[in-house]
Amino acid sequence: EPIGLYNLGQSCCLNSLLQVFLMNIHFTRILRRITVPSSFAQRSTNVPYQMLLLLEKMQGGKRKAVGPAELARCLGEHRVKLFVQHDAAQLFMTLWNLLKKQMKKPELAEELSDLYTICIQEQLACQKCSFEMKSDSTMLTLPLPVLDANSYRLKTLEDCLQYFFHPEELTGQNMCFCQQCGRNTTFLQSTKLVRLPQTLTLHLKRFCFERSSRTHKLSHSLPFPQELDLRKVLTENQCLADDSEKATWQYELFAVVAHSGSTSCGHYCAYIRSLTECKWYCFNDSEVCQVSWDDVKCTYGHSSLYWRETAYLLFYMKKHPQ
Repeated sequence: EPIGLYNLGQSCCLNSLLQVFLMNIHFTRILRRITVPSSFAQRSTNVPYQMLLLLEKMQGGKRKAVGPAELARCLGEHRVKLFVQHDAAQLFMTLWNLLKKQMKKPELAEELSDLYTICIQEQLACQKCSFEMKSDSTMLTLPLPVLDANSYRLKTLEDCLQYFFHPEELTGQNMCFCQQCGRNTTFLQSTKLVRLPQTLTLHLKRFCFERSSRTHKLSHSLPFPQELDLRKVLTENQCLADDSEKATWQYELFAVVAHSGSTSCGHYCAYIRSLTECKWYCFNDSEVCQVSWDDVKCTYGHSSLYWRETAYLLFYMKKHPQ
């Protein structure tokens, strides 16, 4: 049965992300093939190895929860602060980068990238002539705004995805210098999707900075589907992929990392669908219980229920990988 993780002191964010990693059988298949460091000093500071030890500890015992103290100490050696409130999106990227950096086998580092990395192309096109600039890049998460440019609420996850990939005209003070025109001109800035990974991570930008330098949480309702077909969400102009790649863009929700409370005083938990049982579980530190889809939908958010759980990170799994 799924095993909980004891809270070491404000470690709910770390615990939630660890559960999302270790419940992903595609990730654990990579983790089980790592090279074990030779010395004790190397093992104590190797994040993949310490994560593997934690996985074996969770699977080998009969307790309802175990403590991730050794892994937490290992992360502390890499300047990951302990006993502080973390942002789940930032900590997820920190953990992933440490994992990839310390995987000694190049083929495993490549598999880890294929499992999580999103490939995009950013384009800038002058609106006065034919001059264009293109650059390929990768992302670990898609940071999706939940408000549009006029601060109106986007109503669904599909709206957020369409808005993220919608071209933006750079005018006025945002104009760019065109090498062909020899002056600042209006440019069209666009992001196009090239390749999607096995595990697609979506970051709902619920925390926004106000002019007063204070962070405000956006708790309004934002429904997200159990099944997501990116071919139906994005237009042809928003993609740079062939038909065989697009054929794999059908996803099923795997996990939700939810945040409750305010920006200064909050708590994280994770809702994860077991890939072997196809059942949903809520991982709330040491407490783990089976839940329904209706329970997961409670993380959609609600403006008048500011302190309730609100989805912050969404993890989707490919239904038909190549």
